[in-house]
Amino acid sequence: MKFHFYYTGIRVRDLRKSLSFCTKVIGMKMVSKGTMPHGWKWIHLRGRGSKQTLELNWYPEGSRFFTEYNLGEELDHLAFLAKDVKKAYNFLVDNGAIAAVSPQQSKRTEVYVRDPDGIWKELLQSS
Repeated sequence: MKFHFYYTGIRVRDLRKSLSFCTKVIGMKMVSKGTMPHGWKWIHLRGRGSKQTLELNWYPEGSRFFTEYNLGEELDHLAFLAKDVKKAYNFLVDNGAIAAVSPQQSKRTEVYVRDPDGIWKELLQSS
């Protein structure tokens, strides 16, 4: 049996705020969105030049998928390539990301910010 990666889904507390961060700050584009019968809303996003999809999921209280939100729940981190990690880090922090591990604190590639939901984003130097 063969499998291929399709998307990464993350649960968000505020769909509008998370969508704005991903599109306006990180530069992703919305490729699709929808609402399921039980009220679950989802948005698929993709970064420029990438085939990988990120799915933002919001579940209404009382739906079968709703649980209390714990920051970063069941997600380690998402990684992004940048031509200049220091500039990218500063840009994200200046635009609403939470400083986590700065380039100055990094020993190798451990440069991280946290998004509005507290989910860690790793910044890697592109070649």
